[in-house]
Amino acid sequence: MKRFLAVERALRTAAPHELLDAIRAVLIEQYGAEDVELFMADYSLTVLQPVSVLPHTLEPVSVHNSTAGRAFGSQKPYREDERDGRTRLHLPVSVRGDRLGVLSVTLPDADAAQRWESELADVADVLGHEVMVAERDTDVYLQARRKDRLTLAAEMQWQLLPGRACSRPEYELGAQLEPAYAIFGDNFDWSATADHLMLYVTNGMGEGIEASLLTNLAINALRNARRAGLSIADQAALADQAVYAHYRGQSYLSVLMFDFDLTTGRASVVDAGSPQLLRLRDGAVEGVSFDAQLPLGMFEETDYVAQDFHVEPGDRLVFVSDGVHAVASPRGEAYGDAALTRAIHSTRLLPAAEVPRAILRELTGHRGEAVPSDDALIVCLDWHGRPRFD
Repeated sequence: MKRFLAVERALRTAAPHELLDAIRAVLIEQYGAEDVELFMADYSLTVLQPVSVLPHTLEPVSVHNSTAGRAFGSQKPYREDERDGRTRLHLPVSVRGDRLGVLSVTLPDADAAQRWESELADVADVLGHEVMVAERDTDVYLQARRKDRLTLAAEMQWQLLPGRACSRPEYELGAQLEPAYAIFGDNFDWSATADHLMLYVTNGMGEGIEASLLTNLAINALRNARRAGLSIADQAALADQAVYAHYRGQSYLSVLMFDFDLTTGRASVVDAGSPQLLRLRDGAVEGVSFDAQLPLGMFEETDYVAQDFHVEPGDRLVFVSDGVHAVASPRGEAYGDAALTRAIHSTRLLPAAEVPRAILRELTGHRGEAVPSDDALIVCLDWHGRPRFD
């Protein structure tokens, strides 16, 4: 316990840009570590980028076929025995289900790794929280996440997002956007209280900066209304007014909005020209549709009406933008419902945080080119329901 408290103290007193130096020094001192490295998941979730100081920079490692990638994918410590007798522990760095990266700690032998694995896993969790706090005051960790340069529109969109995953006993969320380094207007947002989860899935309009500006305006208007305690129907009306006041109907935004009651699984829904929604229940995939209402900002002073919806424990909801559903193959065939159904079935055993990335990999194969010409957004929600204590 004294060792763990020493790590916590070192991280909390370190300058924001010096977290890696601080944890490296304290793990060497307290646990006998011989090497410590921190890797951040890049925006496309394909590689783990090293956090280090030039010119002593390590090579990125693959998320898909590396030992560090195994820890990242499974979200469990992975032990790697080296030829010289040392053991390297790869520890997932996550915050409430949001996968940030991997902390790799080399220890003198397997006995030390076995002795300290659980405690070092807790250290990695503390590091994740400190990295998120530090990102308010330094760009070091955001820079480490990028293997390519972000477009300005993509920079704006990533800063608008709440994270890429979130988990609580009642639900698990995972989401991903493509092209990660050049996204335009697609977006997702969520916020939870003790008894409610609000989720917005946005299908953007336009390209480049204009698309990002439109989405930023709409999402911040929705957040402003949400934080004022308004219902989702009133949130939609306020955002609609804000977008129309600026664009006068020339640009508008499609969004699907949910307010889930975590106790009952009942939800209020506003479908304002929404993205596609598919539900996996008891092994069967089916499309879910709602009464379509006007997109935000299309006309002045639109009134919105919330509908009722219910999720059951075990349900998986998968939201996709038209950049997924309508994307064409080289022969002009749309991805469509049949391919989406197959993809949802094939990923049914994966956790929610892994599903978007897996479906987007299948989409790349269908599209026949690495970089999509339109935004592709996938959000996966696994509903567990509130645990009952008898």
